[in-house]
Amino acid sequence: MGFKASLSDSSLFVKQDGVDVIILLLYVDDIILTGSSSQKVQKVITELAAVFELKDMGILTYFLGLQVQYKVNGDIFVSQFKYIKDLLHKVEMDSCKPAATPCKPYNSLLLDEGGMLADPSLYQGLVGSLQYLTFTRLDIAFAVNSMCQFMASPTEMHFGAVKCILRFLQGTMQHVITFLANTELGITTFSDSDWAADLNTRRSVTVYVVYIGCNPVSWQSKKQSSVSRSSA
Repeated sequence: MGFKASLSDSSLFVKQDGVDVIILLLYVDDIILTGSSSQKVQKVITELAAVFELKDMGILTYFLGLQVQYKVNGDIFVSQFKYIKDLLHKVEMDSCKPAATPCKPYNSLLLDEGGMLADPSLYQGLVGSLQYLTFTRLDIAFAVNSMCQFMASPTEMHFGAVKCILRFLQGTMQHVITFLANTELGITTFSDSDWAADLNTRRSVTVYVVYIGCNPVSWQSKKQSSVSRSSA
């Protein structure tokens, strides 16, 4: 059908049709289809329906835990409110006291700090769920990345730190990420790193966020792959 796979995401396919662009995002049997021409988008739907059994759900409102809302001026709000609520209910923290921050500043945990959890599967499942939340919540990216370092042998201290993230989400579950329709298309990037802050490996952590105009489009918090001998 003329689509080409994206180099950055194996689930994303792009079709250049004259001056128009059609974008298809595929996850198993769920599809998001959009483009600059509604007629050409409908044509793709018709072509797919000739081969596969499809159900057109109309305008995008919910996709894999992501809730989408629209304003009349074209702005888009994306949140994971229901996903957070279900996650808190799963661990019986529906009425927990909210925390002001997702983690304590300058508080790096050790690998063997605290007693080992008898069953690490709950910790591993929670951290995996929190990783999915970073699709819309860049404010927890650093804290969640820190907790990912202890997936193999989590302790009670590590689990307590995960609960702190959940308490932060309890007080901020209504937060959304906003994509403004009327914004400049310039690209701005902010980046920062600490220096050898990980007490277990002495590696540094780099973070960045990329904006197109006022809209955040990419962000990450990641431990560097090698030990840095200086802050430079």
